[in-house]
Amino acid sequence: MGPRHRRTVAGATGALLASSEEADVDYRRSLEFLSQAQVGVELARGHLLYGEWLRRENRRMEARPVLRTAAEMFTAMGAEGFAARARRELLATGETLNRQASSAAAGLTAQELQVASLARDGLSNPEIGIRLFISARTAQYHLRKVFSKLDISSRAQLAYVLPPDSISPPVSD
Repeated sequence: MGPRHRRTVAGATGALLASSEEADVDYRRSLEFLSQAQVGVELARGHLLYGEWLRRENRRMEARPVLRTAAEMFTAMGAEGFAARARRELLATGETLNRQASSAAAGLTAQELQVASLARDGLSNPEIGIRLFISARTAQYHLRKVFSKLDISSRAQLAYVLPPDSISPPVSD
């Protein structure tokens, strides 16, 4: 174990035993060392532990981005058990995770998802057509299919059934 790794472990261990103010500093220091050491799994775990600690300290708003980072890192590396733990902690902070939206969007074709995302963002059918190089009638056709697949009846409902990060094509002005 190298000196950097020992400092990281010491920082994380110190955070578990320290007072609230000292623990915050220890967790941050540990994350800094882990990010420099480029140890992905340990860095993700450090974010998870720090986020859990922040939540237990009733610092929910501060915990959310830390836990989101942990969840994203674990998901990217395929550590689904830890990713699920981070998502549970996020839910405990009051964050809402829209699983239904993700699964609903999974049933759409790429074109339907693009049209629906633009409609959700407030564009009219002619504006969607211009962005995607399709006619307004084709945009309307795709929206009818989206409404049918998602069992909704209005554009306003798209915001509730589509994930907020649905892919929208870049604006070209």
